[in-house]
Amino acid sequence: MSAMVLERSTFGDESGAGIQLGPNATRILRQLGVLDAVERAGFKPEAIALFDAPSARRLASMPLGQVIEERYGAPYLTLHRADLHASLLAVCRGKSAVELRDGFDVGEVQTLADVVVAKALDGEETEGTSLIAADGLWSRLRQRIAPSAELRFAGATAWRALVPRHRLGEPFTAPIVGLWLGPNSHLVHYPVCGGDAVNVVAVVESGGAAQGWNREADPRDLYAAFKTWAAPARTLIDLVETWRCWSLHQLAPLPRWHEGRIALLGDAAHPVLPYLAQGAALAMEDAATLAASLEAARGDELLAFPHYEALRRARVRRIQRQAAWYGLLYHLESPFSLARNFVLGRRRPEALLASFDWLYGTKTPQKA
Repeated sequence: MSAMVLERSTFGDESGAGIQLGPNATRILRQLGVLDAVERAGFKPEAIALFDAPSARRLASMPLGQVIEERYGAPYLTLHRADLHASLLAVCRGKSAVELRDGFDVGEVQTLADVVVAKALDGEETEGTSLIAADGLWSRLRQRIAPSAELRFAGATAWRALVPRHRLGEPFTAPIVGLWLGPNSHLVHYPVCGGDAVNVVAVVESGGAAQGWNREADPRDLYAAFKTWAAPARTLIDLVETWRCWSLHQLAPLPRWHEGRIALLGDAAHPVLPYLAQGAALAMEDAATLAASLEAARGDELLAFPHYEALRRARVRRIQRQAAWYGLLYHLESPFSLARNFVLGRRRPEALLASFDWLYGTKTPQKA
C-alpha cells in the first residue's frame, strides 16, 4: 500500500523545540525500523529529577537510561524536533512506497464515491482513497468531522527556549530531565542536540487564548511568576535571550474521529496537556493502531477507521485525565505543596518508575 504525505511546511524547516519520547513512543519507532536513525540524533537522560522551586531542594528522582530501557524494552530519548523530523525524513525518502509533498496546506476536502480530493489553499489538488488528518491542535479538517468542536483555553501559557549547555551550571548541565515544581508554574529542562544544548520549557498560569505555538511575546508574566523561585532556576531563566510561547488548550471528547474515508489522528482528534510529555507519543500510538486496523481490514477504510477509534479512545482519555491531574500537582501552592513534597520525598526511585507501567508498558499500541 502506497502513501502520500502532504506537509504544510517545508521538510527543511528547522524551527521547533525539544521533545521527550518515552518507551511507548520509541518502541513504535523500533517496530517501524527507524529507531536507530532517531537514536543517533537523540540523547538518553539518566533520570528525571524533581525539584522544589522555592528552595531548589531535590525531592525525588526516577531512573531512565539503561534501567527504563530494560524494564520496557525501549529507550527514553530527548531531542530537538528538527533532529527527529530530519531522521524520519531521511528514512521516508528511502521508501519507494512513500511520496512526500511539502508546502501543501490543505484547506478543503471533497469526498467522492471512492476517492478523497484534498485541495490546498493555493488551489493545488491531489487525491487518494482516504485521508488521515494529522493537522494538529488547530486542525481545519476537524471541523469537517466535528463542526461543533471548540478549543478551550486551559488557563496557562508555555514558554520555550534553547540554551547552549556550556553556558550553564549544575544541575542544568546534568544528563537528566529536570522538573521544578512551583506555585502556579513549573519548569522543565533536558539536553537536546546530542547534549550540546538544553531545551527549557516554563509553564505559567497566565496569558490568554491565542493560536500558534511559535509566538514571540513579552515574557514579563514569566519573570513575575519566577521571582520567588530559588536562585538556580532564576539564573537559568535570565540566561534565555529569546522566548517563544504558546497557549495551552483543551478539547472536549469528540463524538467521533472519522467520517467516511477521512479520519483524525493525534492532536487533531484528542489534544493533551503537556504535563506527561505524551503528545507525540499518542500520535505515534494512533498511527501504529490505525495501520494495524487497516491491515486487518485489508485496506477497507470504512471498517478500519471505526475499529481504530474504538481501540484508542479509552487509553487516550486516561492519558488526557492524568496529564491534567499532574498539572494540578505540579502547580500546588503552600501548604498543599508541602504535602506533595513530603510524599515525593518518601518515594523510592524504582517505585516511582513502576507507577508508570500503565503508560510505558508493552500493551500499547493495541493490535487490531
